[in-house]
Amino acid sequence: MRVAAISDIHGNLPALEAVLAEIDREGVDEIVVVGDTAHGPWPAEVVDLLVEREALCVRGNADREVIERSDRFGPLAPWSADRIGERRLAIVRDWPLTVGLTVDGLGAVLVCHSTPRQDDAVYTRITPDAELVDILGPVAADVLVSGHTHMQYDRMVGNTRIVNSGSVGAPIGNTGAFWTLLGPEVQLRRTDYDVAKTAESARATHHPNAADQAKNLLTPPSEQEMLEVFGKFEVGKV
Repeated sequence: MRVAAISDIHGNLPALEAVLAEIDREGVDEIVVVGDTAHGPWPAEVVDLLVEREALCVRGNADREVIERSDRFGPLAPWSADRIGERRLAIVRDWPLTVGLTVDGLGAVLVCHSTPRQDDAVYTRITPDAELVDILGPVAADVLVSGHTHMQYDRMVGNTRIVNSGSVGAPIGNTGAFWTLLGPEVQLRRTDYDVAKTAESARATHHPNAADQAKNLLTPPSEQEMLEVFGKFEVGKV
């Protein structure tokens, strides 16, 4: 089995469509979505497309915020919930915290948005091994695939390979849509799409964070900047 792992779409439909087109050319057996899907300018369209593609989805912290109509991070989650509607919200509520797969060449793969125990713990490629072991807790898999911090990496911690699939819809460090191809190796991938047109279209949706999202699509924050930002958060506080 070969699997495409896509994460942190954040309602960015054009980015998702571009990635799916590339995935189709790869002939993968399964698409797994690593959370933070239904939160952004085109949340209903994104959910519908993933349902149509029969993707396996796990729940991210932003998805949970949408379900709860939380205003913790401003009005975007309630706005997204209104656009999604109750039928789609029921689908999002059913997404599990983890999904397990067996992938050719990699063995047992566990997919979660952040950790197997919670959806918002913060760790990055520079988190010390001992600290990361404590954050993750027991991991009964050869490979753990996560998202949440929007930065791709592939590292070993003890006997477990930790892979961050990056962000399809809200990248850090460079423009484009980032995802990961699993099997028989781990391939960190980037897909080009028309970012300028997407930024313009996102503004036209008039969603609450439209201006900021358009700006970040055109000029993503640097990885170093975000490593410093995430380093200030306590575990589980973002």
